[in-house]
Amino acid sequence: MPFIITDPCIGTKDTACVDVCPVDCIHPRKDEAEFATTTMLYIHPEECIDCGACVPACPVTAIYDSPESVPASQKELVDANTIFRIGDADAVAKAEAIVQQHVQSHGDLMAVAPAERAGAH
Repeated sequence: MPFIITDPCIGTKDTACVDVCPVDCIHPRKDEAEFATTTMLYIHPEECIDCGACVPACPVTAIYDSPESVPASQKELVDANTIFRIGDADAVAKAEAIVQQHVQSHGDLMAVAPAERAGAH
């Protein structure tokens, strides 16, 4: 699995990464129904071509280049990125449940502004 979006995206959902992705593997986009209801953006692991264009575009440093580089406090979000599938309500619900559990169990981190959260891990 290539790139992973992590918790600085929570509370941000900035779509700069979507705009630079050459294969449209970051979801949900603003024009997708799930955008209004999801907590963060996700990278579809099978669609991602591992180009890295999304990393410098992210204004809150929420994207890591591999599951191994994701901080230990965010490892469950690797699973959320793996599960999420646009248009599949069950997959969206499962991914969002993982994210909500992360939010509830890391209240201290969630209190940090998204732009500063990557540095707090």
